[in-house]
Amino acid sequence: MKSLDIHKSEYLKQFENQTYGRNLFRTQEEERLDAPNEECGIFGMYSDNDLDTFSLSQFGLFALQHRGQEACGISVLKNGKITNLKDEGLVLDVYKEIQDPEAFMGNSAIGHTRYTTAGDKKKYNFQPFFAKNEYDQIILSIAHNGNLTNAKELKTQLEAEGVVFRATSDSEVILRLIQKNLDLGLRGAIKATMEKIEGAYSVVGMTRNKFFAFRDFNGIRPLVLGAIDEKSYVVASESVALDAVGAQYVRDILPGEIIYTNENEPGKLHSYMVDEEKGKQRICSFEYIYFARPDSTLENINVYEIREKSGEKIWEQAPVDADLVIGVPDSGVPAAIGFSKASGIPFRPVLIKNRYIGRSFIVPTQEMRERVVNLKLNPIISEIKDKRVVIIDDSIVRGTTSKRLVKILKDAGVKEIHFRSVSPPIIAPCYLGIDTPSKDDLISANMTTEQLRDYLGVDSLEFLSTENLKEILGSSNHCFGCFTEEYPVEKGEELELFN
Repeated sequence: MKSLDIHKSEYLKQFENQTYGRNLFRTQEEERLDAPNEECGIFGMYSDNDLDTFSLSQFGLFALQHRGQEACGISVLKNGKITNLKDEGLVLDVYKEIQDPEAFMGNSAIGHTRYTTAGDKKKYNFQPFFAKNEYDQIILSIAHNGNLTNAKELKTQLEAEGVVFRATSDSEVILRLIQKNLDLGLRGAIKATMEKIEGAYSVVGMTRNKFFAFRDFNGIRPLVLGAIDEKSYVVASESVALDAVGAQYVRDILPGEIIYTNENEPGKLHSYMVDEEKGKQRICSFEYIYFARPDSTLENINVYEIREKSGEKIWEQAPVDADLVIGVPDSGVPAAIGFSKASGIPFRPVLIKNRYIGRSFIVPTQEMRERVVNLKLNPIISEIKDKRVVIIDDSIVRGTTSKRLVKILKDAGVKEIHFRSVSPPIIAPCYLGIDTPSKDDLISANMTTEQLRDYLGVDSLEFLSTENLKEILGSSNHCFGCFTEEYPVEKGEELELFN
């Protein structure tokens, strides 16, 4: 039996060359219906010198592919000119469309990989968004991760002033506000924008001679800063994107902070706090449970360590006699290793991944779609037949994926199934940049744990408590809205905004 340290090393190393798949039991359609989905990942870089921005932006966005698989886009600054490309598809597929890589090599680039909410898969909503001058030249480009809660009100105000919107995304509100206020200077335009917008936002952007990034006053969505050298900087949703381009992690961009360059001081990065009093740390707790890649570090907290600790903690909270522990690949594996460490029950990676399967098959029937899951993951029956099994998963949302997993294990001859979720029950939707089902579709909002145990058909079921999650994170200074219905900002109007 391999040691748990070897399992950890092998688990983390695989993501250097292949994309991270959170829960491989979910079909592509179920990722929309039976999972919370991150809106996107953002990436930006700036140097006083020319860089291979074509390759480096590709590497950085590939490292963030798990944050969005529907579309990808980049803007590149070269010799004072901004060039933009965006299209539907995975990062590597979109970059293959670039016939002349040299045209995308400059001294600054921003990029975006998008998860698209249902009914909103229009190319004009792909990012980065850009604004043009009267000569049809791009003068401003941004990429945004998050969700504005007052976007409808602001859009109405801007339209009344004559601003024309091209897309149906709240991100364009940020773009148009900055564009409108550019006569205040770049920093002044961003400050004026931040004083108006509400909700969650991490943003990277560029003008024809400047680079910038900023983060909302609660720091809900992550944004990290790194450096390749003294005059080359990288900003990204997660630290793994810094690793991918050879940048050293410097720190997280602070809530309410603007970082920016100035054409009068090439290569120097400036920092400005918009309002010291308003800045608070309320990063989304679900980033650590589910969204972020396990080898990322957010707010100086390693994601893998949090997930492993969650497995240890749920063993303390809900111990059980069993023969082996299984983690649902990929996101459930660190918690399963932690559960095994704490309990002494052996961890077995018995759900075998097919590393060559594509994102999805085009299949016409539900029955065939179900079979796709068995192509992605297949159990080693000899390891689990007639055994008492603890299955560790990151969360239970609608319950359909969990129910299928239980059926697969039962069909394989498992004697007992003890289900452990290392997130608390999800009882409320998110309004701050995550696509979650409505409350009516969140199974824990409509069933007790006992009812859900019966629905899944398992011998026991436990969720990590919110208090234990806070203890693992070492702080209550996070957003726990999907577990408590208490949000760091008012939820505002629902974003059926731009129909």
